[in-house]
Amino acid sequence: MRRYVMALALLLAACAPQVTQAPKAQPLLQETAFYPATTGLEWVYVPEGEALSSPPYRVRVEGPALYEGQEAVRFRSFGRGEDRVYYRQVGAFGVRLLGFQDPSARVVFTPPILEYPPEALLAPGHRWGGKVTVRVELLTPGGREPLAQGSLGYAMEVLEEREVRLPAGVFRVYRIRQVYQDERGQDAREVWFVPKVGEVRTREGRVLVEKNF
Repeated sequence: MRRYVMALALLLAACAPQVTQAPKAQPLLQETAFYPATTGLEWVYVPEGEALSSPPYRVRVEGPALYEGQEAVRFRSFGRGEDRVYYRQVGAFGVRLLGFQDPSARVVFTPPILEYPPEALLAPGHRWGGKVTVRVELLTPGGREPLAQGSLGYAMEVLEEREVRLPAGVFRVYRIRQVYQDERGQDAREVWFVPKVGEVRTREGRVLVEKNF
């Protein structure tokens, strides 16, 4: 049970029924924000080290939504059997993750996890973190059933800013170390973020090969 909870809470990929890959998104020409969250934006990734012809993962901004009564933006991640929706708030405070949902479970973070700080603070050496309560609910045909609840600590640090070459191009990235901690131990990941572009390397080790803006 605890292994299942932490697999969700640490944002690891979960198995879900196979979904059909969507058609390629049409290019969007408008200016994007520092933390891109405009409806219709789409990113295409493949796991680091795999051929570019490998089946991709996609992340798409699906637009405004409510999550646990709070206004949020839906980010859908799908491909290779994965189909998950993340609910985030994006503003002057940075980026907050309220929780996520897949076909079998719903996860809520209280308070939300601060994934990214205010843009003025995103610089090498900056650190932030916190502690949240994780509530996991099982989704059934009859509704939602409580499954488990626990605490999760997290610590983020901007390691450096440097130039990297990826299939999608050459980018100046912020390397961010993410560490999640519970009573079983810790899980460390690394994300590469580019202002007005988004994540060009995700916490799952997927690298950007294409975007529609």
